[in-house]
This record gives sequence, structure tokens and C-alpha cells, in this order.
Amino acid sequence: MASTYSTNLALELIGTGDQAGSWGNTTNTNLGTLIEQAISGYVTQAVVTGTDTTITIPNGATGVARNMYIELTGTGGTNTNLIVPSNKKLYFIFNNSSGAVTVKVSGQTGVSVPTGKKVVLTSNGTDVVNGLNYIADFGSNSATITQLTATSANVTTLTSTSANITTLTGTSMNVTTATHASANITTLTGTSATVTNILDGVGNVRNIPASSSKNAAYTLATSDIGTFILTTSGTITVPNNTFAAGNAVSVFNNSASTISLTISTTTGYIGGTNANRTGMALATRGVCTVLFVNPSLCVVTGNVT
Repeated sequence: MASTYSTNLALELIGTGDQAGSWGNTTNTNLGTLIEQAISGYVTQAVVTGTDTTITIPNGATGVARNMYIELTGTGGTNTNLIVPSNKKLYFIFNNSSGAVTVKVSGQTGVSVPTGKKVVLTSNGTDVVNGLNYIADFGSNSATITQLTATSANVTTLTSTSANITTLTGTSMNVTTATHASANITTLTGTSATVTNILDGVGNVRNIPASSSKNAAYTLATSDIGTFILTTSGTITVPNNTFAAGNAVSVFNNSASTISLTISTTTGYIGGTNANRTGMALATRGVCTVLFVNPSLCVVTGNVT
């Protein structure tokens, strides 16, 4: 009986009674070379812009397409294709070429892999498709999603010390919770884009969180940015060259008397006036916001005189 070959990995299957005395060579090739390629093989493959590069899985012999991990080099870009056989198989692709490369079965659509990206793809016997579309738990010390694009793209929980989504694009995108010291979504775009909760190191960004109560003289600090200070007595000092442009702090006077604000910045205005002030009075039960135009210029709005 003549040898045959497995459907997807093209391993040589020895017929009953065949290769007497020499079947060890075939077995060693199957186990030591071909299967090793399929489960742990790493290979580089050059591509050229605007051309098709075809890789194969030869019967009983080594082949680029049999490798588990393929690193693409060379010059990718428009109309650059890596043609793989229709064999059902998993691929890890690292596009280290200079442009996008489409990985596909000949005559099919395939998947475009951007330059510099690493993806999991699979050939389903007809074409190459994405091998991964769901991550059950995306929690780690450093979690980065460069691009999440789909008809329906949902991030249920994005939690880590540093969690970043550079681009989240699709017909319906939802981020239920983005929580931690640094959780960033650079671009959120789509027909329906919903973020239920975004929390930073201070709290929910839709709220103005309270800082600790102050019952004595206090100088505003950068840790107060984006919060409100509740004070009952003592002078509030606004320091010079401490805050950056765009920083803001609110103050609530929860007492029956006025509270003094000492303005130590080089220039300090009450909103709507032109006089440089070094001191202001915050009315009883009054609220004001100190907005820093630059480190040495602030504008105070609210119940101040």
C-alpha cells in the first residue's frame, strides 16, 4: 500500500507493511521536523510591495506555511498578499514589513495585518479569518489595545495599572467600566459610543469629588486638581508656579463667616474684572473655582469679592 498524507499538516502516513526496515526515517521526519514546525516553528518570510508571495505545506517535507509563527519582513503595502494553502491551520503572524500585508487563501479575501502588528489567524479550509474575537479577562499590570474595530465592540471591564485603548471604532462600542491609576481611551468613535463609568485616580470623571475637609489654614496642592475643598475656617492660599495651565480647584465655604483667599500667583483676577488681586473673600456658604491660565496666572469665579 502506498503512503498517503494527512489532510492539513501533510504528514506522511505509512501504509500497512510498507517501508520495512526504513519507516524510522519517515517517523523521525514526521515527529522531529514536521510536527515541530507545526506546533513551535518560527520562520521569517520576505514580502514585496504589490505582489503575491505564496507559501506551502508540501507533502512529507518542510514548508514555510507549516510553521506556527511567521514573521513577515521586506516591503509591504498596497496589494501585498501572503498566499497560504487552504489547509485548516492556526497561524501567528508578525508583520514586521514596512506596510500592511493581507494573509489569505488564493482567490479569497483574507485578513489585512497592519505593519508592526502581531495577530492570531486561522485558515478554515476556505479562507484565512481572525482566530480571536473575544478576551474574557483583560486585567494585567500593563494592558494595551492599539485598535479595536468591529460592528459591535464591547469592553466590559478595563482594569489595570496602565490600560490603554488607542482606537475603539465600530457601529456599537461600549466601555462599561474603565478603572485604575491609568486607564486611557484615546479615541472612541462610532454610531453609538457609550462609556458607562470612567474613573481616574480621583474618582468618577463625571463628578467633582470632595477633597478632605479643611478646618485650618491650607495651601492648595496639585493633589487637589479636579476636586472641591470643603473648608470651615482658616485662610486658603493659592500658590504660585505650582499648577499647570488648565488645572482647576473648587472651594466651598461651609461656615457662617467669610473665608479669606490669599492669591500668591503673580497675577490673580476675579472673573469679569481687570484688577490684579492678592486677596479675596469667599462668602458664607459660597463656592468658587480657581482656574489656572498658566502657573503664575489664575482666575477665580464664584461667590468672591
